[in-house]
Amino acid sequence: MVRKPAGLAAMIATAGFLWSILPADAGGVPTGTWRMANGKVTVRISNCGGRLCGTIVGLKKPLDKKGRPKRDKDNPNPALRSRPVIGITILNGLKPDGDDEWAGAIYNPDDGNTYKSIVRVVSPTRLKVKGCVAFVCKSTDFHKMN
Repeated sequence: MVRKPAGLAAMIATAGFLWSILPADAGGVPTGTWRMANGKVTVRISNCGGRLCGTIVGLKKPLDKKGRPKRDKDNPNPALRSRPVIGITILNGLKPDGDDEWAGAIYNPDDGNTYKSIVRVVSPTRLKVKGCVAFVCKSTDFHKMN
């Protein structure tokens, strides 16, 4: 499957990168609840079996044009297309990858693709989440909620 950089941009914008979940503490561990800088997505980052994962816990616009909860309609697995976006784990398998950095994967409900991801703890209240396809990367900031 070929992943297009345009899809990556949409992933970052819509998924908001789910980094409303990573509350950074001493030592650069991004656990907690984080909101994307544009306010579109809130993510909770927590320990999932020895690695970190991030789950969408809020959306600025949680309903579609028909007033129903937004669904994972572009998921490559037809059985998952009816699941609500709120509650989807979008960050998976994050493990330490240098000082204040965590590497893993990020799922973008906007295009149904999964990308390589780096989460960098910039400060105790700010994360930079990067998603990459080959050598093309896009990033966005998240701000700690709790």
